Amino acid sequence: MRIQKIIYWVATGLLSAMVLMSAGMYVFNYEKIKLVFTNLSYPTYIIYPLAVAKVLAVVAILTKKSAWLKEWAYAGLFFDFLLALAAHLAIADGEHYGAIVALVLLTVSYYFDRKFL
Repeated sequence: MRIQKIIYWVATGLLSAMVLMSAGMYVFNYEKIKLVFTNLSYPTYIIYPLAVAKVLAVVAILTKKSAWLKEWAYAGLFFDFLLALAAHLAIADGEHYGAIVALVLLTVSYYFDRKFL
């Protein structure tokens, strides 16, 4: 049981760090992210709301105040990472590896959260 908790916390910690760094880039490197979103054919007005949603998702997952809210946070991040993967693969810019890593970490975190905690 102890190893499962360690796996959960390592995956969740790495996932949280990755998501928070992504949200930080959206805020502090806006011009660069705006160019990336334009290249991906995404509207640039969603950059700041997406950054806020990512931070709120991490808070919901780590605080575990509401199981319902935590499920929605996992779902939101899943679709965010899946759409990022699809968009990067569609334009073949080679930047899809981050989305793959994020999806793996999200899956491990979700599985061990549901199974053992």
